[in-house]
Amino acid sequence: MRNSKVQFIVHAAMIAAIYVVLTYFISAFNLASGAIQVRISEALTILPYFTPAAIPGLFVGCLLANLLTGAAIYDVIFGSLATLLGAVGTYLLRKHKFLCTLAPVVSNIIIIPLVLRYGYGLTMEYGGRDWSIPFYMLTVGAGEIICCCVLGTILLNALAKVRNVIFKKED
Repeated sequence: MRNSKVQFIVHAAMIAAIYVVLTYFISAFNLASGAIQVRISEALTILPYFTPAAIPGLFVGCLLANLLTGAAIYDVIFGSLATLLGAVGTYLLRKHKFLCTLAPVVSNIIIIPLVLRYGYGLTMEYGGRDWSIPFYMLTVGAGEIICCCVLGTILLNALAKVRNVIFKKED
Protein backbone atom coordinates (compact mmCIF):
# COMPACT_ATOMS: atom_id res chain seq x y z
CA MET A 1 0.00 0.00 0.00
CA ARG A 2 2.71 2.48 0.97
CA ASN A 3 4.82 1.63 -2.10
CA SER A 4 1.91 2.41 -4.42
CA LYS A 5 1.49 5.87 -2.84
CA VAL A 6 5.20 6.56 -3.23
CA GLN A 7 5.08 5.32 -6.81
CA PHE A 8 2.09 7.59 -7.53
CA ILE A 9 3.97 10.62 -6.17
CA VAL A 10 7.15 9.73 -8.07
CA HIS A 11 5.23 9.29 -11.35
CA ALA A 12 3.44 12.61 -10.83
CA ALA A 13 6.71 14.40 -10.01
CA MET A 14 8.50 12.93 -13.04
CA ILE A 15 5.66 13.96 -15.35
CA ALA A 16 5.66 17.47 -13.86
CA ALA A 17 9.41 17.76 -14.37
CA ILE A 18 9.24 16.56 -17.97
CA TYR A 19 6.39 19.02 -18.69
CA VAL A 20 8.44 21.91 -17.27
CA VAL A 21 11.58 20.97 -19.22
CA LEU A 22 9.69 20.60 -22.52
CA THR A 23 7.87 23.90 -22.00
CA TYR A 24 11.03 25.71 -21.04
CA PHE A 25 12.80 24.29 -24.11
CA ILE A 26 10.06 25.28 -26.57
CA SER A 27 9.73 28.74 -24.98
CA ALA A 28 13.24 29.47 -26.28
CA PHE A 29 11.61 29.48 -29.73
CA ASN A 30 8.66 31.65 -28.53
CA LEU A 31 6.20 28.81 -29.09
CA ALA A 32 5.14 28.05 -25.50
CA SER A 33 2.77 30.99 -25.09
CA GLY A 34 1.05 33.78 -26.94
CA ALA A 35 -1.54 33.88 -29.69
CA ILE A 36 0.16 31.11 -31.66
CA GLN A 37 1.31 28.31 -29.38
CA VAL A 38 2.77 24.93 -30.10
CA ARG A 39 3.58 23.82 -26.57
CA ILE A 40 4.97 20.35 -27.22
CA SER A 41 4.66 19.52 -23.52
CA GLU A 42 0.89 19.36 -24.11
CA ALA A 43 1.52 16.03 -25.87
CA LEU A 44 1.98 14.67 -22.34
CA THR A 45 -1.73 15.21 -21.69
CA ILE A 46 -2.26 11.69 -23.05
CA LEU A 47 -0.47 10.24 -20.01
CA PRO A 48 -3.66 9.93 -17.90
CA TYR A 49 -4.57 7.23 -20.44
CA PHE A 50 -1.89 5.16 -18.69
CA THR A 51 -1.83 6.42 -15.10
CA PRO A 52 -3.98 8.70 -12.92
CA ALA A 53 -0.71 10.06 -11.44
CA ALA A 54 -0.41 12.09 -14.64
CA ILE A 55 -3.35 14.29 -13.61
CA PRO A 56 -1.62 16.07 -10.69
CA GLY A 57 1.71 15.77 -12.52
CA LEU A 58 0.44 17.68 -15.54
CA PHE A 59 -1.28 20.30 -13.39
CA VAL A 60 1.82 20.97 -11.28
CA GLY A 61 4.05 20.86 -14.36
CA CYS A 62 1.92 23.41 -16.19
CA LEU A 63 1.69 25.61 -13.11
CA LEU A 64 5.48 25.59 -12.66
CA ALA A 65 6.14 26.04 -16.37
CA ASN A 66 3.82 29.05 -16.50
CA LEU A 67 5.49 30.57 -13.46
CA LEU A 68 9.01 29.94 -14.79
CA THR A 69 8.29 31.34 -18.25
CA GLY A 70 6.90 34.57 -16.82
CA ALA A 71 3.22 34.09 -17.63
CA ALA A 72 0.65 36.54 -16.31
CA ILE A 73 -1.15 35.46 -13.14
CA TYR A 74 -4.36 34.79 -15.07
CA ASP A 75 -2.42 32.47 -17.37
CA VAL A 76 -0.76 30.72 -14.45
CA ILE A 77 -4.14 30.05 -12.84
CA PHE A 78 -6.46 29.46 -15.78
CA GLY A 79 -3.88 27.94 -18.13
CA SER A 80 -3.00 25.40 -15.46
CA LEU A 81 -6.69 24.71 -14.87
CA ALA A 82 -7.16 24.14 -18.61
CA THR A 83 -4.41 21.52 -18.52
CA LEU A 84 -5.94 19.97 -15.40
CA LEU A 85 -9.37 19.74 -17.05
CA GLY A 86 -7.79 18.28 -20.18
CA ALA A 87 -5.93 15.67 -18.12
CA VAL A 88 -9.09 14.69 -16.24
CA GLY A 89 -10.92 14.45 -19.56
CA THR A 90 -8.18 12.22 -20.96
CA TYR A 91 -8.48 9.97 -17.93
CA LEU A 92 -12.26 9.78 -18.23
CA LEU A 93 -12.01 8.97 -21.96
CA ARG A 94 -9.15 6.46 -21.58
CA LYS A 95 -11.27 3.63 -22.98
CA HIS A 96 -11.44 5.52 -26.29
CA LYS A 97 -7.92 5.78 -27.65
CA PHE A 98 -8.62 8.55 -30.19
CA LEU A 99 -11.15 10.55 -28.18
CA CYS A 100 -8.88 10.88 -25.15
CA THR A 101 -6.60 13.20 -27.14
CA LEU A 102 -9.46 15.65 -27.70
CA ALA A 103 -10.17 16.60 -24.06
CA PRO A 104 -7.09 18.84 -23.68
CA VAL A 105 -7.79 20.42 -27.06
CA VAL A 106 -11.34 21.35 -26.06
CA SER A 107 -10.40 22.68 -22.61
CA ASN A 108 -7.64 24.85 -24.07
CA ILE A 109 -9.77 26.10 -26.98
CA ILE A 110 -12.36 27.32 -24.48
CA ILE A 111 -10.13 28.74 -21.73
CA ILE A 112 -6.91 30.05 -23.30
CA PRO A 113 -8.50 32.49 -25.78
CA LEU A 114 -10.22 34.15 -22.82
CA VAL A 115 -6.87 34.37 -21.01
CA LEU A 116 -5.21 35.88 -24.07
CA ARG A 117 -7.99 38.41 -24.58
CA TYR A 118 -8.74 39.46 -21.02
CA GLY A 119 -5.62 38.38 -19.10
CA TYR A 120 -3.12 39.80 -21.58
CA GLY A 121 -5.41 42.32 -23.27
CA LEU A 122 -4.57 41.04 -26.76
CA THR A 123 -7.07 42.23 -29.33
CA MET A 124 -7.72 41.38 -32.94
CA GLU A 125 -9.92 43.99 -34.57
CA TYR A 126 -11.26 43.79 -38.09
CA GLY A 127 -14.06 45.82 -39.58
CA GLY A 128 -14.64 47.64 -36.33
CA ARG A 129 -15.28 44.40 -34.41
CA ASP A 130 -13.17 42.51 -31.92
CA TRP A 131 -12.44 39.06 -33.37
CA SER A 132 -9.96 38.11 -30.63
CA ILE A 133 -11.81 35.15 -29.14
CA PRO A 134 -12.59 33.36 -32.44
CA PHE A 135 -9.09 34.10 -33.77
CA TYR A 136 -7.39 32.77 -30.63
CA MET A 137 -9.70 29.76 -30.59
CA LEU A 138 -8.45 28.99 -34.08
CA THR A 139 -4.75 29.54 -33.36
CA VAL A 140 -4.70 27.87 -29.94
CA GLY A 141 -6.84 25.04 -31.32
CA ALA A 142 -4.43 24.46 -34.21
CA GLY A 143 -1.48 24.30 -31.81
CA GLU A 144 -3.34 21.96 -29.49
CA ILE A 145 -4.34 19.67 -32.35
CA ILE A 146 -0.69 19.49 -33.42
CA CYS A 147 0.51 18.80 -29.88
CA CYS A 148 -2.25 16.69 -28.37
CA CYS A 149 -3.79 14.89 -31.32
CA VAL A 150 -0.76 14.42 -33.56
CA LEU A 151 2.22 14.32 -31.19
CA GLY A 152 0.08 12.92 -28.37
CA THR A 153 -1.16 10.03 -30.52
CA ILE A 154 2.41 9.24 -31.57
CA LEU A 155 3.45 9.26 -27.91
CA LEU A 156 0.43 7.20 -26.89
CA ASN A 157 1.19 4.52 -29.48
CA ALA A 158 4.89 4.44 -28.55
CA LEU A 159 4.16 4.17 -24.82
CA ALA A 160 1.45 1.55 -25.33
CA LYS A 161 4.18 -0.90 -26.37
CA VAL A 162 6.06 -0.45 -23.09
CA ARG A 163 3.21 0.45 -20.75
CA ASN A 164 3.78 -2.59 -18.51
CA VAL A 165 7.39 -1.56 -17.99
CA ILE A 166 6.94 2.17 -17.44
CA PHE A 167 3.57 2.21 -15.68
CA LYS A 168 3.89 -1.10 -13.83
CA LYS A 169 2.13 -1.07 -10.47
CA GLU A 170 4.25 -1.99 -7.45
CA ASP A 171 2.64 -3.40 -4.33
